[in-house]
Amino acid sequence: MAERVITKAGAIAAILGTGDRDFLIRSSGEQVKISSIEARTVALYFSASWCPPCRRFTPKLVETYKELDSQDKSLLEVVFVSRDRDEESFNAYFAKMPWLAVPFSDSECVKRLVSRFKIIGIPHVVILNAETGETYTKEGVQLISEYGIGASPFTTERINELKEQEKAAKDNQTVHSILGTPTRDYLISSKGDKVPISELEGKYVALCFIMRPINEFTAELAEMYKKLKEMGEKFEVVAVYFNNDESVFKENFEGMPWLAIPHGDKMCDKLVRYFELRALPTLVLIGPDGRTLNSNISDVIEEHGSEAWEGFPFSAEKMDVLISKSKARAALQTLESLLVTGDLDYVVGKSGAKVPVSGLVGKTVILYFSAKWCAPCRAFLPTLVKEYTKIKEKNSGFEIVFVSLDKDQASYDEYFSDMPWLALPLGDARKQSLTKKFKIRDIPSLIAIGPSGLTLTMDAKSKLLLHGADAFPFTEETLAKLEEKLDEQAKAWPEKVKHELHERHELVLTRRDAVTYTCDGCEGLGSSWSYRCHRCDFDLHPSCALGKEKNKGEDEDKAGYECEGGVCR
Repeated sequence: MAERVITKAGAIAAILGTGDRDFLIRSSGEQVKISSIEARTVALYFSASWCPPCRRFTPKLVETYKELDSQDKSLLEVVFVSRDRDEESFNAYFAKMPWLAVPFSDSECVKRLVSRFKIIGIPHVVILNAETGETYTKEGVQLISEYGIGASPFTTERINELKEQEKAAKDNQTVHSILGTPTRDYLISSKGDKVPISELEGKYVALCFIMRPINEFTAELAEMYKKLKEMGEKFEVVAVYFNNDESVFKENFEGMPWLAIPHGDKMCDKLVRYFELRALPTLVLIGPDGRTLNSNISDVIEEHGSEAWEGFPFSAEKMDVLISKSKARAALQTLESLLVTGDLDYVVGKSGAKVPVSGLVGKTVILYFSAKWCAPCRAFLPTLVKEYTKIKEKNSGFEIVFVSLDKDQASYDEYFSDMPWLALPLGDARKQSLTKKFKIRDIPSLIAIGPSGLTLTMDAKSKLLLHGADAFPFTEETLAKLEEKLDEQAKAWPEKVKHELHERHELVLTRRDAVTYTCDGCEGLGSSWSYRCHRCDFDLHPSCALGKEKNKGEDEDKAGYECEGGVCR
């Protein structure tokens, strides 16, 4: 590739420079003045060698970068902002990149950039106007993954144009447009046969997004598929395997009765973005006319199992039947129905002694799904212990049961040793039924069960973080009163404030209905109210914004995190 000619770059120097350092580096060690960057657009690439998604995305970014470089050197410059833990890893990873980087030694600059652009997960690409420093988009990974050089010049106008094109494509969606490509008009069977996409016309098609084995879910889907086929329904399943190697694909797809997009086909990643995939498993239902009927019916299969076929084709009327059955089952729920299975009618205490489930009946019980390997779980545990102790001091009718997602006995024992409550034994068969029933996808997760055995809240964690021990007994009435009290307090707070952490704009007192946010001051979890800048997506706890040091400390103690699938952020 030809050497890049680098000239002036406006406001980028103020963003990427630190003190006396006014340069970036190449993998060769060459120093390049920031002010000499000629590109009109600069992409900050937050990435790390230890991150598998980063390693998968980097070659795509390199490909796009080189294609644009061959067309016009002023179109794009990339700056690597490393999240590696040591300089050796940084150097080895950076050696594969043809662009610039912030020196690994300048940790203060890296920290400032991470904070400024609110980088939570990686890979992450922030695209800037090199002259003004304006942020065009923080969704550079999505843009480059889906459009490659087609996203250039990455301006707001171009991004809006792409969005309009995508909307038009969705408005005119057909089974061919979502499953086929200009060079492929077929799908494959598990036996390797090529099946023309035209055979799916006029049928209901369920797109099953899979990244790794989901054995129980696919078994239930197979039962529904078989039943509908026997009934003569025009129904087909198409597996969309993504982010996995060919061996995983073969292992997953072997023996399956449905079809799949061939392994490695770029359409798989495109569909992940097209349908805005948020969780796994996801089952998108396409109607006979090729339009999307439901963005995810996986919950129907997970909840209703072998009865799910009764809801086909999952119209409002059909779903009402399933919902009625579900409500009837929920109304009969008891603590025993949740925690007693055959001879497994006990939980265990600290000494390993068996405690009969019958001894918990009539109490408010929290099922605490957690694991030692999960850093957010470990960070949340001291807060939970503190609030548990406060509740127990005043209420004997309260208990927590730890449901471990740990992988080995040593980790389980070490983690449980810090807990003053009860637990299911490691590997207990009840764990699987409980995680399925309550759809546990994030940890730590806390489900509150009332004295009657009915579920009080599926999100006791946020209630504890917000209200502490006062959230007990987690009834709607108690939580509503706490919210009213908080709303009353908010009437005394100023409508707008200026704060040193966000000097660009005023922060506006905002009611955060059903939204959990992370405070940009103390980094603790918050809800209900925040002082917010909508333009910059910036939030402060009221206590942090108003300088109430005592309450700020309390909020920091309540700092919480979220996990998505097996990734902790």
